[in-house]
Amino acid sequence: NDPQVLLLVFTCIRRKLWDYGRLALVAEAEGCVRTHQKFGDQHCNFKCGVCSWLTFIVRMDEAMVKERCGIDAVHYLSFQRHLIILLLIVCVMSVSVILPVNLSGDLLANDPYNFGRTTIGNLQDNLLWIHTVFAILYLVLTVALLRRHTSLMKGTKRESVSRYICCIHLSSLLIHPRMCLKQTEAYPTCHVTDVHLCYDVTKLIYLTTEKKRAEKNLDYYRKILDRQGHHELINPRPCGHLCGCCICQACERVDAVEYYCSQVSRLEEDLKKYKDIHGPRALGMAFVTFQTESMAAYILKDFNALECGSGGPQPSSSSEQLKVKKWKVSYATHPNNIVWEHLSVKGLCWWSRCLLLNISLFILLFFLTTPSIIITTMDKFNVTKPIYYLNSAVVSQFFPTLLLWLFSALLPTVVYYSTLLEAHWTRSSENMSMMYKLYIFLLFTVLILPSLGLTSLDVFFRWLFDTQSERKLRFECVFLPDQGAFFVNYVITAALVGSGMELLRLPGLLLYTVRMALARSAAERKYVKQNQAYEFEYGAMYGWTLCVFTVIMAYSITCPVIAPFGFLYMTLKHLVDKHNLYFAYLPACLDQRVHLGAVNQALAAPIICLFWLYFFSVLRTGFKAVTSLFTLVVLCVTIFICISYTCFGHFKYLSPHNYAVRYRFECIFVFVYLPKVLNPDSASQSPGSLHQSYGTTESGPAFITSEEEQQDI
Repeated sequence: NDPQVLLLVFTCIRRKLWDYGRLALVAEAEGCVRTHQKFGDQHCNFKCGVCSWLTFIVRMDEAMVKERCGIDAVHYLSFQRHLIILLLIVCVMSVSVILPVNLSGDLLANDPYNFGRTTIGNLQDNLLWIHTVFAILYLVLTVALLRRHTSLMKGTKRESVSRYICCIHLSSLLIHPRMCLKQTEAYPTCHVTDVHLCYDVTKLIYLTTEKKRAEKNLDYYRKILDRQGHHELINPRPCGHLCGCCICQACERVDAVEYYCSQVSRLEEDLKKYKDIHGPRALGMAFVTFQTESMAAYILKDFNALECGSGGPQPSSSSEQLKVKKWKVSYATHPNNIVWEHLSVKGLCWWSRCLLLNISLFILLFFLTTPSIIITTMDKFNVTKPIYYLNSAVVSQFFPTLLLWLFSALLPTVVYYSTLLEAHWTRSSENMSMMYKLYIFLLFTVLILPSLGLTSLDVFFRWLFDTQSERKLRFECVFLPDQGAFFVNYVITAALVGSGMELLRLPGLLLYTVRMALARSAAERKYVKQNQAYEFEYGAMYGWTLCVFTVIMAYSITCPVIAPFGFLYMTLKHLVDKHNLYFAYLPACLDQRVHLGAVNQALAAPIICLFWLYFFSVLRTGFKAVTSLFTLVVLCVTIFICISYTCFGHFKYLSPHNYAVRYRFECIFVFVYLPKVLNPDSASQSPGSLHQSYGTTESGPAFITSEEEQQDI
């Protein structure tokens, strides 16, 4: 009944709180403008129906997703569709072949209600080769389907940025773009059309954002003054609009126009003072635009392809002065992929910050890996003991369950926010780090430690390196008759309850409610409405999806009953993500390496399945058995190929094929490598213009329709 309740709650929230998300999505979002007319025309057909949104997302095609959500959403949904096809094949084969073979055994009781009869523990030793063959078949199917996905992904290109290169580790003497042009003397056939140096604009972006917010609030109350002819009074304290009394001193009210006028004046003065005293500080980075792609490719070959040898880039008259040999040159990423505020965190400062965060995270998760160990640790300090003194069975049973659920949601959130604090230069690297860390953490929390009957990484490492313990007993925990039932229940919960919770997006709604409550006035509430939509976190979503997919594949042979529910999970997850991408989140702009990284992570699932079979074969038949040796050989070959492929990917930039130029007729996009605070003209360009700018001072909208203004007023 829980899924039906969640779906009913979501339908009610969607009908009653339609503005939640709509106002932010009709506004400007990082160079992609959506008008109210366009949004309204596409949504009027399904806004009125109770569940018409469900049929809409089922009928939604790839072209609609690409137009609204960008090419990254197309890659993400295509990845999920290929996993759905894979799980459908696995479901059919596991249920039609593996399950009857398991049921044919008689090692466990013949009780039809005994779940263990469906697992590999009920199987005779002479039939283990069937499971090994199917595990290899699943591995081949996974590789084939994911290879098809990557071929489709590489066939779709976003706007070309191959005429732009990024140079880092520039000399501190290089303080003007014209100085960078001196190095082009060494490349007479390469013509540079533009050079933009990077500056520390973190404080500048913050002050500009606050100033624009105050200006919007001021415009709001000036319109009220013009229309109604009287001054609005506000309480200039947080949650001021919630306080209805006018007696106490804390609830004193001030004129709204005067209050926001003073705010704008103060921020303008702070901006002027910052520009006069500090000014933008050069970061030793530059974006260089070349006339053609072949020219940019030639420069990259000269700088990068010789790094493995003793050579260097071609010298010019200023090479020694500019310290050209220290330059690092690469293709520039897409404009919206850069996080301008983080460019000032670099070198030793960035590495120290990253190491400190990850070491702290590792220490925390080393001892508190699972929610159950946190509850046990709290009980040692008698934290929950006063609850039992209340002599209430409801409270004493509900409180530990509430804590368990709270920490289950909190631990991945800690991993998530630790990645945000690392201050990555691009959103792609941020999502990559988030995906890897979240996937590894969830893999230990959800799959490895519960399978071995362990509670934390601390216990895991003590067991791993303790020569006195009997390791065989721990590996037998993986294949206990009822062990598979735990993971079947986990996948069912993730499919029905987890998908419903993602559809509700209660954490986002809670954050939205808190921000609305903290607003001082109606103008600030309007600003919160316009700025509550965020980019889709592909890294976090990939991590969660791949974790459940790995659980499904790992137990698809040892416990084949999990396969149908795995197919159900991936189907519901696909529909929920398609809805959220289209209706709830702003489009992101990432490199393809994020999606390719998810493909590499997905290959771990069938490999873990082979590991599980190998452990079972060794425990049941011994290390020297034919099935054990055969599975070990397949595992070693697969791991060797994966490591070789990964290492080749790291050194791929040294290959000349990486700089091959494709001569094709296409629309030329012009990118300006400056944040908007240093390029104010970019804000005035038309939405349909091909001229795009790097960076922004805010992620919120620049306008709201007159109809919505009247509703707020």
